[in-house]
Amino acid sequence: MLKIKQELLAGLAAALEMRSPGAGEKAAFESPKVAAHGDFACTAAMQLAKPLKLNPRQLAEALRNDLLAQPVYAQWVSDIDIAGPGFINIRLKPAAKQQIVREVLAAAGRFGVAEPNGQRLMVEFVSANPTGPLHVGHGRQAALGDAICSLYETQGWSVHREFYYNDAGVQIGTLATSTHLRAQGFKPGDPNWPEAAYNGDYIADIAADFLAKKTVKADDREFTASGDIDDLDGIRQFAVAYLRHEQDLDLQAFAVKFDHYYLESSLYTSGRVEATVQKLIDAGKTYEQDGALWLRSTDYGDDKDRVMRKSDGSFTYFVPDVAYHISKWERGFTKVINIQGTDHHGTIARVRAGLQAANVGIPPGYPDYVLHTMVRVVRGGEEVKISKRAGSYVTLRDLIEWTSKDAVRFFLLSRKPDTEYTFDVDLAVQKNNDNPVYYVQYAHARICSVLTSWGGDVATLKDADLLALDSAPAQALMLLLAKYPGMLSDAARDFAPHDVTFYLRELAASYHSYYDAERILVDDEAVRTARLALVAATAQVLHNGLNVLGVSAPQKM
Repeated sequence: MLKIKQELLAGLAAALEMRSPGAGEKAAFESPKVAAHGDFACTAAMQLAKPLKLNPRQLAEALRNDLLAQPVYAQWVSDIDIAGPGFINIRLKPAAKQQIVREVLAAAGRFGVAEPNGQRLMVEFVSANPTGPLHVGHGRQAALGDAICSLYETQGWSVHREFYYNDAGVQIGTLATSTHLRAQGFKPGDPNWPEAAYNGDYIADIAADFLAKKTVKADDREFTASGDIDDLDGIRQFAVAYLRHEQDLDLQAFAVKFDHYYLESSLYTSGRVEATVQKLIDAGKTYEQDGALWLRSTDYGDDKDRVMRKSDGSFTYFVPDVAYHISKWERGFTKVINIQGTDHHGTIARVRAGLQAANVGIPPGYPDYVLHTMVRVVRGGEEVKISKRAGSYVTLRDLIEWTSKDAVRFFLLSRKPDTEYTFDVDLAVQKNNDNPVYYVQYAHARICSVLTSWGGDVATLKDADLLALDSAPAQALMLLLAKYPGMLSDAARDFAPHDVTFYLRELAASYHSYYDAERILVDDEAVRTARLALVAATAQVLHNGLNVLGVSAPQKM
């Protein structure tokens, strides 16, 4: 059906071009808002009527005749209706819709996946400071980043997943101080316990393991504790390695993998920060005032100029960020997406300003940002705000242990990133239709059960005679299957994995309706085989879509 749609679109373009040279480039189909109106809709007559000085409905009638005269429309289209002021509604023959079943079964796991396009993309996400366990906000970011990576992979991009973390700065110093105090026997609430210190039980665990001279290993580092209570630098390195290991465990539980971990400290040790500052100075985009070095970021749309180097000689946070993004560009990533919390909104303008001012060839608007809100967690009807291990927030691992990896991923992806989200723990463990991930997974498992009961070879279904698939429920299901590739393309373009969750829920609902309307394992072999082919194709698309989200497609539930 996808091939048929392209052929019909080409026919429309030819008809438009004949009526108005250049109009063929704008040929497009839309989905009618009311399914009964047709399978494809076209608004070209209303768009062209004014420049052609014609009545839009009369133009639509003329286009209808042009289209029906084409062999491809005669072969695949049952009728074309003109509605309202000039809407062109196209109805496909059942045979046209049936072709999608063959296409899905032939492509299998590659259905909806484009050929490699030779383009490279970096997505930076999670990027948590190694000062504590990952919280549910990091979980939302991990789910978003990983799903956006998968979406772009379906569109032919070569995708690189990167984790950037601040292993230098005030927070790391606070981590070392907190661990040092715990190692000395102090605890939160003691008179000499700093207000800014980290209070979670994990700090006591780090201190105990440091004193025990343990070795910790993370994806990017390994460190053995000296056990010397006065070894503050050793405590700092051990604490960072310990928490990097903890974060690795969190990410493993969430099935998220990174291609590279990029250290903030490397930007200083490699000289990248100083080199970036020098580029900005040489470009004439800085000035000295009150003992500080400023960037003329207002030249690039920022609401005020920004301090780069403070009077004490230290750099503000956005300076290493600019250096880091120049590194991304120099590594060949012409498209970069950063997944961050909404609290980072203020850094966007200054980072982009710094990149433009550096004059290294980076285009305006680089990088792209996807900002997400935090997550409220509700359990037993009450908001959960703290975790004993973390001290002040619910951890990602808490959420996974209370529910499942699949539920956490699907739930955290089920809303637009910038909308508030409340994670209902009780709903996430329910096994009924109110639980969206269960509803979708159950549809897949239900089909697998039917195919198991049948007992045949699914591979043979791609050659099935599909003429029996002419009922309204079957045609509705096939039309929805045909929307999958376009949905993926749109979701990638809009950084919108929530569109995948909406689509999967709609597809599951359509399958459940079809299952209730038509028995599949009937005595008539031709009818049975056709219906088995349709549901096998549906299971494949459910599997493919869940895979994009990083959610499993169980065969039994």
